[in-house]
Amino acid sequence: MPTRLFLMMLCASLVATPASAQGSPYNLTAPVRNLATLFTDLYGPNGLIVDSMATLPGEQPHSAHFNSDFQADFSQFSTALVGQLVSVPLPSPASGFTYRFDSSLGVFQRTTQSFGPILAERAETIGAGRFSFGFAIQRFTFDTVEGLDLRAVPAVFTHDNAALLGGREDVITTTNSIKATVNQSTTYMTYGVTDRFDVSVAIPVVSNSLEVVSDATIQRIGTTNPLTHFFRQSDGEVGDRRLFTAVGGATGVGDITVRLKATTVKGESRGVAAGVDVRIPTGDPMNLLGTGTTGIQPFLVWSDTFQKVSPHLNASYTWNGSSVLAGNPETGESADFPDQIGYAVGFDVGMNPHVTLVADLLGRWVINAERLTKSTFHALDGKTTFPNIAFSPDSFSMTSGSIGMKINIADRLLAQLNVLFALDQHGLRDKVTPLFGFQYTF
Repeated sequence: MPTRLFLMMLCASLVATPASAQGSPYNLTAPVRNLATLFTDLYGPNGLIVDSMATLPGEQPHSAHFNSDFQADFSQFSTALVGQLVSVPLPSPASGFTYRFDSSLGVFQRTTQSFGPILAERAETIGAGRFSFGFAIQRFTFDTVEGLDLRAVPAVFTHDNAALLGGREDVITTTNSIKATVNQSTTYMTYGVTDRFDVSVAIPVVSNSLEVVSDATIQRIGTTNPLTHFFRQSDGEVGDRRLFTAVGGATGVGDITVRLKATTVKGESRGVAAGVDVRIPTGDPMNLLGTGTTGIQPFLVWSDTFQKVSPHLNASYTWNGSSVLAGNPETGESADFPDQIGYAVGFDVGMNPHVTLVADLLGRWVINAERLTKSTFHALDGKTTFPNIAFSPDSFSMTSGSIGMKINIADRLLAQLNVLFALDQHGLRDKVTPLFGFQYTF
């Protein structure tokens, strides 16, 4: 008898469990118009809205609207993503084989024994009438933004007119998981107009995938009745949680870069070159394939050779124009895309006639960009706090390391293997970015 009574009481307690604790929360997948508006599409055209039933005599059922800077400001993630893609050094279009015409012998002779850097430049040019062709693949799987794990980005939503109280003190906390993966395939060509002047073109094809899952929970700061604010579940019941999902992807040509490089000082072993990169906005900014603005990047290069070791130093400044990605993709309003100062210092070592080892330290100073910061949300009850985020304009540095090799596999055909890795947690970061490619000189 006691056993039967116990089982009856257990069944009754399970039946009486509140609906908000039953099963998994309803997952609502939003239609995505394009990747640049994915964050504003996440909760639908009217933002994050919860349902509310009449809980007092004479009160009418209504929908409660909750606000956050997350949707509007986190669209700046799109700017950070595209800014990262166009700022990560492209494989150097400079040929691994450089030549100079020896008039006394009537033949072209190689000017260096190493095959040069991979993500940086050296002062040597390819040689008059020479042509090189290359192809490289890079894969980015972004992990953090300002040191914050992209799988757990917090954001707090507050009720409209929350200062009026009366139950409006309730907030919605969200934990947002962001997956951003980009594959970039770059074809590049260099032609030697003279012994001191090269023209190069780099054409990237970008394939990206972006997914956001927002786990939203109603936090009852000013109410106790579960029917005051709730999410309607798929089975018609009410609950405190809901998942919002937005997924999109795009593939296409990115921003094409044209490079002009001239050797201004040319000695027996050392040289200085000056040049300019012109970035043409051929990539679709609304699908995060390009910046949506022209970029001009003048640069200086110094390099030298000490037996098998060839050090190099690069410095550049990038002027960017106005882009919808730096403004408001939702309304089409444009703003200035952040300018950048860049540098690279490293060396390449000719290990033997067929293998060159390359190492670089690469850095960027991003000027007046929207930057995410961690913050703490203080509820209106004066005691409850939740983790939150905010965006504000700021300048910051990003430093990366790079190590790789070039292998002469046949005739003038080179294979390139490289790994780019983050040395800090500033900005949007991919911990490790692999590169594989090849280059042939005619």
